[in-house]
Amino acid sequence: MAQLLMSGQLIDLIVALIVAEAGLIVFLHRRNPDRPSPGDLFPNLISGAALMVAIKLALVAAPWYALAACLGVSLLAHLADLARRYRQTEKNSE
Repeated sequence: MAQLLMSGQLIDLIVALIVAEAGLIVFLHRRNPDRPSPGDLFPNLISGAALMVAIKLALVAAPWYALAACLGVSLLAHLADLARRYRQTEKNSE
């Protein structure tokens, strides 16, 4: 198990599951538009996937700028998610 984690293969599996989850979200939303829209959920998934890729890059000793780029993508996606949530909260309180 340690080798699976240290090689980054476990992270690859987690990222693949995140991609599959995104596909499932799109599929379920198309079948029933009352379900949460992909646009509402994707920033959260992107943020998580970018963090997972950053972990993989750290494990395989990738260049610092690749790690920094992943962390930047994660931050931007997280901020987009927060902004969307706050806008929804403001709309609901009116």
